[in-house]
Order: sequence, then C-alpha cells, then structure tokens
Amino acid sequence: MSDCLFCKIVAGKIPSKKVHEDEEVFVFHDIHPWAPVHFLMVPKVHVPSLAHAGPDHVGLLGRMMALAPKLALEQGCRPYPEGGFRVVVNTGAEGGQEVHHLHIHVMGGPRPWLKG
Repeated sequence: MSDCLFCKIVAGKIPSKKVHEDEEVFVFHDIHPWAPVHFLMVPKVHVPSLAHAGPDHVGLLGRMMALAPKLALEQGCRPYPEGGFRVVVNTGAEGGQEVHHLHIHVMGGPRPWLKG
C-alpha cells in the first residue's frame, strides 16, 4: 500500500535500522523502544492487522514466531529461563495498534522497562 509506513520501510523508502530480512519478513528496531531490546517483525506482504490474517498466513506467522527467539538472543536478550523476551501483537484501535500493517513487537532485556 502506497501510504503505509511499514510498506515504505520494507521498500527502503524510509530508513530503518534493519535486524533481519528474508523473502517474507523484514525486521527492524523500534524508533521509540520500550525496552533495552525492542524490534518489530513485519511481513513484506501488506496485512492490515492480525484480525485480517487467515489460512493463507499460517506459514508466515509460524515462521515469524519461530524467528523471534533467535533474533531476540542475537539482539541481546538473555536466554530462557533467567532471561527472556515479550512478544506483542496490537490489533485494532482498542488493542493499541497505531500502524495498520501487521507487526510483532519483540521486547526484552533487563527490567524495569519504560512501559508494559
């Protein structure tokens, strides 16, 4: 979508601090982090929210969730069980979603965190 912030980031039209990229997923640092480690995982295909995910997205969502622990460790989260990270998907206005492109927040690092 031409007016979507995350589509523009994926396309390289808006700069970001990239963490990972493959054929389906683009991962970058949040510009307003809530935790010492805070990055966003977005599908390259525009999906407005988790409420719009369907059977065609099962493989993509599974790959994103399986990738989260690997990237969390690479970005500085300590290993489970002493360490760890949080995975958050805000969906819709009442769910706190601000950018209407499905994205997964991965947050971790020593507490207390700024928010959440």
